[in-house]
Amino acid sequence: MDPSLLPSVVIEPAGSARSAVIWLHGLGADGHDFEPIVPHLGLDGAGVRFVFPHAPRIPVTLNAGMVMPAWYDIAGPDLDRRHDETGIRRSAGQVEALIGDQVAQGVPSERVVLAGFSQGGAVALFQGLRESRRLAGIVALSTYLVLASDLDRERSEANAGTPVFQAHGSHDPMVGSERGTAARDRLREWGHEVEFHEYPMEHQVCAEEIDALGAWMRRVLD
Repeated sequence: MDPSLLPSVVIEPAGSARSAVIWLHGLGADGHDFEPIVPHLGLDGAGVRFVFPHAPRIPVTLNAGMVMPAWYDIAGPDLDRRHDETGIRRSAGQVEALIGDQVAQGVPSERVVLAGFSQGGAVALFQGLRESRRLAGIVALSTYLVLASDLDRERSEANAGTPVFQAHGSHDPMVGSERGTAARDRLREWGHEVEFHEYPMEHQVCAEEIDALGAWMRRVLD
């Protein structure tokens, strides 16, 4: 992998890669966080490369300035407060470069799924909706829209109808489920086909969610 790109955990398929999933972890985690999920998605033999980048380590205001892996700074528990636009756009640019790297390796952008959980999901939505190259789909788990007011003028025509998979916990104490449904409603207003699931869980993923996500991935990467 190009040393200028974010360091990543990469899982190659048994044969040549025909598709790719770029999956962004949540605040304080790293690229290994969702690595164990791969065997449970039912994509064996589908030629899918998984790329799990590590977010840069930055001070996070919410956590008393502690330095940790984060896609952008969070000022406090109120997610409606002003977002760290500089950090979000920096991370979005790094994700854009990862998509370009897959294209350079022979995977067409329309066979790339951009996925993320929580803060990583916010960046996946941010870049996926703005990405100039057509994507296969966007996955947004337990997350929300950031800088949504800019989307009307920044959304990419290439991804105007890109399908989206969303899942959220109805008991999520960190990102309330209303944030997920608000994102879903906006996405549908913009013309996206959104498959939305809500599960009786907190800020996490569950087996039923992974089963549904695997089925969705098999469809969009068919």
